[in-house]
Amino acid sequence: RANLSRANLSKANLSGADLRWANLSRANLSWANLTKCLLSGADLSEANLRGADLWRADLSGADLWGAEWDSTTLWPDGFTPPALE
Repeated sequence: RANLSRANLSKANLSGADLRWANLSRANLSWANLTKCLLSGADLSEANLRGADLWRADLSGADLWGAEWDSTTLWPDGFTPPALE
């Protein structure tokens, strides 16, 4: 339940981190390594996920409203990312 709202975590290695229910709203996670990260219930609203590696991350129940991502963002297998606005 960490409050990392607006944190600059660009290029951070958070692989395997337990960030369940964390507040990551408006955080800069561009090019961050989030593989196998536990993000269930996390608030990722308006976060920058451009180039982020979310392979095998648990995004169940995560809030991705307004999150920014692009073609370089890697999502978990079978996950459908939110539509870009």
